[in-house]
Amino acid sequence: MTIFLLTFGLFLLVMVAMAIGYLVQRKTIAGSCGGLGAVGIEKACDCDKPCEKRQQRLDKEKFWQQNKII
Repeated sequence: MTIFLLTFGLFLLVMVAMAIGYLVQRKTIAGSCGGLGAVGIEKACDCDKPCEKRQQRLDKEKFWQQNKII
């Protein structure tokens, strides 16, 4: 039980330190590798022809972007 409490306390301390760092710098945590763009992939689904479910979602997003109510 002691090891559990020590581990929990350590995780809690790290989370508090990260929260304080965010409040002070107002900067989110960022990766250093550049993500998918670093390996030449423009989007998560790099298919020429997306699957039917994804195509429906893209069509719906396109519709909502074209018909924005301001």
